[in-house]
Order: sequence, then structure tokens, then C-alpha cells
Amino acid sequence: MIDPKIIRENPEAIEELLTRRRMEGVVDVQELRRVEQDRREFSQRSDELREKRNKLSKTIGQLKADGKDAADIMNEVQSIGDELKSFGDKVNELNDRFNDMHLSIPNVLDDSVPDGADENYNVVIREWGEKPVFDFEPKPHYDLGTDLGILDFERGVKLAGARFYVYRDLAARLERSIINFMLDLHTKEHGYSETFGPFVVNDESMTGTGQYPKFKDEYYRMERDGLSLIPTAEVPLTNLYRDEILEGSELPIHLTMQSSCFRREAGAAGKDTRGLVRVHQFQKVELVKFVDPETSAEEHEKLTANAEEVLKRLNLHYRVLLLCSGDTSASSSKTYDLEVWMPGLNRYLEISSCSNFLDYQARRARIRYRKAHGEKPQFLHTLNGSGLAAGRTMAAIMENYQTKEGEIKIPEVLQRYM
Repeated sequence: MIDPKIIRENPEAIEELLTRRRMEGVVDVQELRRVEQDRREFSQRSDELREKRNKLSKTIGQLKADGKDAADIMNEVQSIGDELKSFGDKVNELNDRFNDMHLSIPNVLDDSVPDGADENYNVVIREWGEKPVFDFEPKPHYDLGTDLGILDFERGVKLAGARFYVYRDLAARLERSIINFMLDLHTKEHGYSETFGPFVVNDESMTGTGQYPKFKDEYYRMERDGLSLIPTAEVPLTNLYRDEILEGSELPIHLTMQSSCFRREAGAAGKDTRGLVRVHQFQKVELVKFVDPETSAEEHEKLTANAEEVLKRLNLHYRVLLLCSGDTSASSSKTYDLEVWMPGLNRYLEISSCSNFLDYQARRARIRYRKAHGEKPQFLHTLNGSGLAAGRTMAAIMENYQTKEGEIKIPEVLQRYM
């Protein structure tokens, strides 16, 4: 969530933010401001009444000690207690209303983020490598996989429904090799600490990273248990330090985790219905950072470079996009998308999003740090990115390394894992 001081001191900035993000109407800023003012007034009045009650209680004690009648003052104290209960109920109601609206406000945007309504306004920052040239018509990965008998979409549907799949033989080994390669690269060369956590989390964890409450319908939730299947390892990794105060000497903390990810893809009806591009379950290696606010911009560039290095080692042509205001996720302040070239699909495909969240997630998850011993705790900055999505990486390898005979060459860096 954003700093509440912005709500109190500069509500116009929130309206401008919502306009830039094309999220007008998500929050009624004027109502939010009224709720905040009412909440502060009721809280202030409650504090005044408590102070008055305390003074009267002392007076009652003194009167009784002197053998005098304190009935009238006792009645007044009782009346103040009733009023305080009423005020308390109202404050709780206002707090709940304020928090609901506060949680719905998106993150502030970095000054470098270009203005735009959708993906058509994203800006290509750089490209790496060359598109492969074939002397035949390259196939999409789903046809290659089906012809080779290593991707079984029909049985995936039989087991779990649309947008599920089964890997066989080479595909199963290849994705496992991709994951191991990425984990080794990030831990041995990029300085991340490998972590493994639950694939199910509670609602507080989903709220901490921004999935709940606004986007609750997009994820798989087990109502009976109050748990959700994770959409990304970002959720368990970021919430490892929820409600904690870290020491400045511990920062930066760099974590990586391999996990299955689960998404309803409810808003993707009719889009990428074939293959491994848009499925309900997929594997991913996630990168998460906890950093000092003064270094988060630099750390963002490094994290993006770490994800890019995977594509470079695999010799896959890609480009880096800076997302525009309307395409940047609500929790992110600035996001780079990595898009890999897919010759079979004849288009670029997003394979990683690398984001700087500033203190937005840290506020939601109450993750703070002390810059120096004895100093007041403050919110740190969090960042994350895919390093990379394993299924899409495998699909990219299949399409870019296919042969005229319909076989798939294995990139050199993966051969020792195979």
C-alpha cells in the first residue's frame, strides 16, 4: 500500500495516479479522504473522552476516600464509557472502510514509466541476439511436442481439464534440466540463496504481496482451509519476513525458489489456448530481493540482468520492454518485461517480468528494517522477477532449436544436466 500521508496531504496525486494507470473509479478519492478525516476526528474525540474519564475516576477515588458522595460523577463516567463504546464501534467501522480503500490504491509510478493505456505503449529498451534463420517452416512448440510424443495435451485435459498438460520423457527431463540450470546460475554466480517453501499460503500472505483482496477471483482458493495455491513463489518468499524488523546489516537479501504456480487465467478466455503459453499450472524459478530504499533502483537493474543472463546462456534472442503506466501491475512502481522470440509462433512471448515495488509490499506485509542500531525502523523495498518461467523457456528452446527433421537440439549449457 502507498504511504497514508499521501492520502492526507496530497489526494490530488492519487487521482492523477489512477488516471495515468487507467484505473479511474477503482477508488473514490474524495470518499477516501472523508473517511480518513472522520476516522481521525473520532479517534481524537475518543482520546479526549478517555482522558476525561481517567481524571473523573481519580476524582471518584478521592471523594470516596473523603467519605463524600460520588454517585453523580460515577454516572458521568458510566455515560462516558457508553459513548466510548459507540465511538469505538464507529472507529472500527471507519478503519475497515479506510483499509479496504487503501489496499485498492495502486503503487506510485516511477518517473521513467511512459504514459500509455496498454501494451501497445510499452517501450523497447534493448534487444539481444539474432532471430534464428530456418530453411524450412518452423513449427510451434505444441505441434513439435505432439509429433515427438513428449507433450500430451489430451491426457492433461482428461486429468484436470482445459489448459492442463502432461510432459513425457524428453520434455519432463528438459524442463527439470532448465530449472536446475537456472537455480545453479542464480545461486552460484548471481548471489541468491536457494529457498523452498509451501505451495499453499494463507490470505494474509496473498494480501501482503498484493494479490488479495482486489484480485481474489484470479487465484485458486481452498475456502475450507483458508488457503490459496500460490500464483508465484514471490508470495511465500516475500512473506518470509512479514511482521519482522530486520537489521540494516542483513540487507540486501537475495532469494530464489523453484515452485509450481497456479492461476485461473479467468481473463484470458480464447487467448493462447494451445500449448504451454497460458496454462493453469506451470513451473518457475523466482527471484526476490529485500533492499535498502537507496539502492532499489540499482538492484532492479541487476535483477533484470540476472534474468537476461539465462536467455543469453541459452542463446535465445530476446528484447527488454519498459512497461507503460496502463500495463504496469497495480503493485509495481516500474516493470521490465523480457520477451523471447518464438519462431514457431512468429512473435515475441513474455518470459519474465522484473519489478520494483518500492515500499508498497513492505507496508502491506509490515516488513521493516533498522538502518543502524538504535534507529527507528522504516520500511524496506522489495523487488522480484521470474528467472525464468520454465515452461515458456522450454517452449522457446523447442522452437528455436528445432531441426528440419522435427527433432530438438539441446543447448550446450543444458547438456550436462541431461
